[in-house]
Amino acid sequence: MSADPATVHAGRDAPAPVRHRWLILAVLCLAQLVVVLDNTVLTVAVPVLTVELDAGTADVQWMINAYALVLSGLLLSAGSAADRYGRRRMLLLGLALFGLGSTAAGLARTAEQLIAARAGMGVGGALLATATLAVAMQVFDAAERSRAIGVWAATSALGFAAGPPIGGFVLAHLPWGAIFLLNVPVVLVCLLAARALVPESRDPAGGPLDLGGVALSTGGLTAVVWAIISGPERGWASAPVLGAGAAGVLLLAAFVGWERRVAHPMLDMRFFRDRRFVGAVCGVVLITFGATGALFLLTQHLQFVRGYPAWEAGLRMAPFALSIVVLTAGGTAAAVIRRLGRPAAIAVGMALLAGGLALVTHGPADGYGTLLAGLVVMGAGCALANPAIVEAVMSAIPTDKAGAGAGVDGTMTEVGSSLGVAALGAVLNARFGALLPAALAGAGSFPAALAAAGPDREVVTAAFAEALRTGQTVGAVAVLVGGLVAAALLHRADRRSARDRSALAHRADRQST
Repeated sequence: MSADPATVHAGRDAPAPVRHRWLILAVLCLAQLVVVLDNTVLTVAVPVLTVELDAGTADVQWMINAYALVLSGLLLSAGSAADRYGRRRMLLLGLALFGLGSTAAGLARTAEQLIAARAGMGVGGALLATATLAVAMQVFDAAERSRAIGVWAATSALGFAAGPPIGGFVLAHLPWGAIFLLNVPVVLVCLLAARALVPESRDPAGGPLDLGGVALSTGGLTAVVWAIISGPERGWASAPVLGAGAAGVLLLAAFVGWERRVAHPMLDMRFFRDRRFVGAVCGVVLITFGATGALFLLTQHLQFVRGYPAWEAGLRMAPFALSIVVLTAGGTAAAVIRRLGRPAAIAVGMALLAGGLALVTHGPADGYGTLLAGLVVMGAGCALANPAIVEAVMSAIPTDKAGAGAGVDGTMTEVGSSLGVAALGAVLNARFGALLPAALAGAGSFPAALAAAGPDREVVTAAFAEALRTGQTVGAVAVLVGGLVAAALLHRADRRSARDRSALAHRADRQST
């Protein structure tokens, strides 16, 4: 089957042929799924990699973080490239690079080879994360766009939850390299389907590549995210963390100044004059800060307190993602968002997410029933809030800048997620250290404290469980406050826009009379 020869032109809401656009979305979601999976799938393989690749602690950290660092650093540049050179072209290039990186990772025989391969996968992942959303914005019209974005967002949530159980299942039956090699047939299917189905689209006024913006944004974002990731382990006041953070902030400030002067900026700074855009971007950071940090603590709760192995903990969290998929695929979430409006949908969704997390944290710990109920409530909240906030970002900019919008959304998601894990992890560690017996006060982690505890193992476990409850409670509050603040910002922006439109209409009426 081949795509119609007509190109979907930027800035138009005309959808692709009816028989194609939902197939296109399926291809986009499958590509997005592998990108998100590779953020979490490697966590269960750490013990195996440590032995088979003779990897130290620093090597393992780089195996995991190289992908996220490159991905987050390149998202803005990838979105700009999609608008300038064609979203279909960047989608195909991203698939090819991701497939090559996955092959190299699966065949790696040293820690250095795997780290390099993971970095290469991050380049492809950045192109895919932006191109998939940008293409979806082009092939669906305004009437169906909300539902399409909801399906795309649900796919991301599914990938996050499915990583550990999929990785654990593969390791139980196959060598560790299969975790990455299984990406290859998926990528090939997506490549063939995308070539046949996805129409090309680009910004007709994109101009030449903004090399200065690419260098400044990539360097600044990579440095900031590295500082956030490394802060909990190296110490927030350590010279490398402070140096990287300061350098990143300076580079990003230089990026803003550069983008204001350059003729064809990769990110038009005039977007930030739009209150809706600013409110939506702030909302992405606030929501992902609380939600990702809280879910990070929940996985530790399942593994260290309830005693589930990583793959089983991921499997028991599957109802969270599945409830998002069910509510999204049937159109229920999109209908509720339309009925409530984006600000109210975000507020209600994040209140549900916070309530579900509180139920999991403070409800009865016996059996699976309370956890199941809490996960379903959390999933319902994400099914409302996630699509609403993504749509708020994308609707605040012209459709011919869809790649730039996707880059901003992805970047803010990565920054918020990293901040959430770092901040709530710091709360957990501080509370855990305060509750430990004096003889174990120097233990740097729960496994280390447990190994040194001797007969006090139950005291250590109880201290860690209490610290997790504190962290998860803080996370639930952060989710609720972040959702309410984001909703308030968007509500104020919508009211301001409505007043401005009314004033313009009134002025036009007066001039006509």
